[in-house]
Amino acid sequence: MKVVIFAGGIGSRITEESHLKPKPMIEIGNKPIIWHIMKIFETQGFNEFILCLGYKGNMLKEYFQNYFLNNSDLTINLKNNSITVHKPSKELFKVTLVDTGLHTKTAGRLKCIKPYIGKERFMLTYGDGVADIDIKKIISFHKTKNKIATMTAIQPSGKFGSLKITSDGDVTKFVEKPKGESGWINGGFFVLEPEVFDYLPENSENCMWEEEPLINLTKANELAAYKHEGFWKCMDAMRDKIELDNLWNSGEAKWKIWK
Repeated sequence: MKVVIFAGGIGSRITEESHLKPKPMIEIGNKPIIWHIMKIFETQGFNEFILCLGYKGNMLKEYFQNYFLNNSDLTINLKNNSITVHKPSKELFKVTLVDTGLHTKTAGRLKCIKPYIGKERFMLTYGDGVADIDIKKIISFHKTKNKIATMTAIQPSGKFGSLKITSDGDVTKFVEKPKGESGWINGGFFVLEPEVFDYLPENSENCMWEEEPLINLTKANELAAYKHEGFWKCMDAMRDKIELDNLWNSGEAKWKIWK
């Protein structure tokens, strides 16, 4: 089963790095976050990827084009211009990179890769979020629901705590906003049937996947939600990148389900 990854956004809320590179190429522990996402799938048996490129898409093309050599030890003989590869990369990625336009929105990007999907069931995710997700459980759940689309739902931790304050200004209680206080939200891992393309508007380039397509799937009772209660983190801003870096460097990266 193929995995489609949205990898064309500009990353406007993490401009400290995204002005130099596309958001999926921002590194967590010296590896682009898209590498981490692909490893989550690969280690569970899904190694065929379709990347929807846009902003600075050539950087992604160059990364994967040179991946084998850049992640191996080499002996280079300048006399005859030969290269001997030692300890080659062990990744099994098969990557199709598709230019889906610089300013195209996510529904339009999805529509662009339809020729590479055909009539097969496929998976979809974003190029900026990681989780200790069990892909096979999502697929199994999707099959039991017999719907066109299954979305992973997560309960993020609340961003703000609450205070109880007396009339004199004394704090009598401080409570961190618990996980789940904000309800269930889109966790960004989907299983989709090919009929999903029928729900993309004709002029999709200005349409977000999260808007008209998902709304219409919901109205048609064709959207299911798989509740994921494990680790999930989206690299939305620089503080998220720093948090993910710290987790990786401390050996506490819960999304690292590979050895």
